[in-house]
Amino acid sequence: METMLTATLVCLSGILQSSSSKQPPQQQSRGLHGYIGYSSSEPADKHEYGVGMGFYSAAWSLIDRPLAHFQIGLASGWILPDNRDNKSVPLAPEGTLARTWKERGPTWDSVFQTVEGGLGYWAGNRFRYGPPKFSMNATPQCYDYEVGSPGWSFFYDTEALPDHRLGIAQLSNRLLIPPDALPFASDPKGRFLGYTYMALPFTDPVPAKDGKAPTGDQAWTCFLSTANFKGPIGYYIPETWSKIADIFQAPHLHGRGLDSRAGLMGGGAMEINTVPQLVARSSDGARWSKIPKLSFPVDERGRAVLVQDVTYYSKKALYDDFLAWRRGGPAPSGRFHAKGAFVSKLSTRTPGFDQDGQPIDGVASTFDTKVFEDNTWGLEWKQGGQAPRGQFPQYYKHEEGKRVAVAESDVPKETGLREAEFEVAKPGEPFTSPSKGAWSTPGPASEPLQTKLIDGSLVTYRWYRFIDQPSFQQYAWSAEKRAALQQFVERLHSAWPIDRDYMAPPTTGELLMLDPALLVSPPKGLEVGYVPIVTRQERAK
Repeated sequence: METMLTATLVCLSGILQSSSSKQPPQQQSRGLHGYIGYSSSEPADKHEYGVGMGFYSAAWSLIDRPLAHFQIGLASGWILPDNRDNKSVPLAPEGTLARTWKERGPTWDSVFQTVEGGLGYWAGNRFRYGPPKFSMNATPQCYDYEVGSPGWSFFYDTEALPDHRLGIAQLSNRLLIPPDALPFASDPKGRFLGYTYMALPFTDPVPAKDGKAPTGDQAWTCFLSTANFKGPIGYYIPETWSKIADIFQAPHLHGRGLDSRAGLMGGGAMEINTVPQLVARSSDGARWSKIPKLSFPVDERGRAVLVQDVTYYSKKALYDDFLAWRRGGPAPSGRFHAKGAFVSKLSTRTPGFDQDGQPIDGVASTFDTKVFEDNTWGLEWKQGGQAPRGQFPQYYKHEEGKRVAVAESDVPKETGLREAEFEVAKPGEPFTSPSKGAWSTPGPASEPLQTKLIDGSLVTYRWYRFIDQPSFQQYAWSAEKRAALQQFVERLHSAWPIDRDYMAPPTTGELLMLDPALLVSPPKGLEVGYVPIVTRQERAK
């Protein structure tokens, strides 16, 4: 009897010791990486249709709560300057970040300059609220720095960009552009955001002089199409692209930037970049992992339409009428002419994914990309996959050299993965601007004003005369050039309302709504020619 009792106690002790030594799931990085993309056909004359690119992209809450260390872009595009004529000369100068990426050689044309703004979640967002946001992201100098709003980079720093790196001119006098990106009124649930980047001639080209780089007239202007706002919101000042040649004393870069070259897009994608994972081990020694629940807006047929109406534009769409207007002609409506539009035919292929650098098996048996019969692009779920309809596979078994997607029921309960939760994001530090330099000289025309956004942030903004806003102060333009641009923008503010269709309406579906708190009205006396510049964004109390 005593021997049996001793044996029992020893057994219980072993069980308790084993239980107490079992580690809970550990959160790690590199949970998921890959691209879900499409290609778009180009017109026969690729250069003619290189002054504008746009489409309608679906927006929805990809995750059910704001998560830390999470970055996925919804379907967006990348516009590059078309340097396909250059086969060997490096476009990324020595000393730039992109030049260290040897795999992008010999020309580094894919990382020279980009406009890649769109919908998404970014790891650097300070004010997450569930749904995605929209940001005007671009990289003017080989990824040495980025521009995401009229004052800041895209989420890498809460301090405003140095004066000489500001790139976006705020154009709209009715919409705020906060540094943490534009939120929506609520969960869009698959409704569409339309946006187009259109190269417009706000100023004349500047020829090369005294060894300085020439600058073209292409101001890449972002037009939005939503249920409560339509029209241009801001543009990239052409010198943003041309000055790299002077900074690095590189004459071979003259005329190579987005200020003068046709744009090249070629397609788009969801970029899955930074996704956490929870990792655990079962009693048999096998390793398992879990990623956040990623949900898609599927219809009754298991389809998620993500992109539609991909369109390329020539100068006939708006550029020609815009230039004639600036030179004294009548104001155009701003609507993009169909005669200057090329609606692209889409194609796609099955995407691949990896976790911790290891390829993932089993996703393709759950869903695949597809171009539907109406030339929309998205995802289609299959029967018998490893996740419910409309969800990305969430659980994986680690096998030699790969990760295998499995159903939740296949994960041993003892791992604790099923009930384990990911770290929730907390509000970050405020975005701040300096009280000197370009922000104060010539300075604003109003006292600070504030509005609270749906993402829980408080935005402070001030009204500036258009040409006095911070991004222009780095340039030694003549008084005549500054006055001409100011006068033209005053005409634009008078002629172009925010309830007119500039882009053609979407072929299918509904438009989403921006957070109404982003919409502002100019103060008395500042109705035209003044713009609201965000100077601070912080957590609302």
